[in-house]
Amino acid sequence: MATHIHGRDSSADRPRPDDVAADQSAADGPRQLTRPSWTYVARRSVREFIRDECPDMAAALTYYSVLSLFPALVALASLPALIGQDSQRTTDQLVGIVQDIAPSLVTSDLEGPINQLTNAPGAGSALIIGLLVALWSASGYIGGFGRAMNRIYDVDEGRPFWKLRPQQLALTLLTMLLVLAAAVLLVVSGPVARAIGDAIGVGDTAVTVWNIAKWPALVLIVVVIVAMLYWGTPNVRRPRFRWVSAGAFIAIVVWALGSAAFGLYVANFGSYDRTYGSLAGVVIFLLWLWLTNLALLFGAEFDAETERARELLAGVRAEEAIQLPPRDTRKIEKDSEKHATLVRRGLRLRQSGGDDTSLPEKRP
Repeated sequence: MATHIHGRDSSADRPRPDDVAADQSAADGPRQLTRPSWTYVARRSVREFIRDECPDMAAALTYYSVLSLFPALVALASLPALIGQDSQRTTDQLVGIVQDIAPSLVTSDLEGPINQLTNAPGAGSALIIGLLVALWSASGYIGGFGRAMNRIYDVDEGRPFWKLRPQQLALTLLTMLLVLAAAVLLVVSGPVARAIGDAIGVGDTAVTVWNIAKWPALVLIVVVIVAMLYWGTPNVRRPRFRWVSAGAFIAIVVWALGSAAFGLYVANFGSYDRTYGSLAGVVIFLLWLWLTNLALLFGAEFDAETERARELLAGVRAEEAIQLPPRDTRKIEKDSEKHATLVRRGLRLRQSGGDDTSLPEKRP
């Protein structure tokens, strides 16, 4: 079956029956890449990053990030109310975290929707429904990232809606909880650690341990988030799950260095205040999100090209397309049938001179 992906006909690039054994051999485990292989991976990663228009996809993901931000915050703030905890206290703490991390955001607009949801009459069912709606809205980023990953791997989305959407919602919830944990690690400061240390009798030691331990913990959270995004979103079956792949490592390092360099530039050389006035903080935040998504997409490209290099070393014809099996093909087949129907109707319309009912529909 021919599938057209991003303007490219990939039918000739898909595995043939005599390639199945070689494909399985390539998927059984990673091969030791040679120095020329790594050079090939690096060069092709840059080329595919440009060819797949990753800067544009990163801009789209930035839009989805902002669109998902408020629903995600509402969902997170609503979780304690489900188990009878003080929702107002949670709301205040969450808004405080956002204010500390991104003071340019209008945090006063967060409290209204959260309080309205958690304090509504009949809070039980209304809260659950509102939480599900917020989670559904927040999953837009995961869906967008999955489409970007499919483009990187040159594969169409084949999972039907009833299978894909629950996966996206589960991944969204896990990502939200991890992002919240990372935000808490960034915001919780020495005085809080000291208070906890005094309560258990260790005092200054708690502050020292916290200042050291929070950074490895933050890195661990970022590693888990990137690993979940790279493994769970595309419609391809990866040979195995990796907590830290080469692409994930590159993405995290590039993101960290890029964020530091961008912060240094904004603090010392940027003129956003003069250009954007009161919107400067929002613009800076959007640019940082764009750089973050650029790093994630480049890391994904690097992982894809690493997989291609392994397949090539295994003798698989992967020069044009990476030969990873899709997770599902039902949606692809259904979309192909719909497209074929439209093509037949177009042919009938052309042959009939505009009166397509005069010709019977012919099926192949």
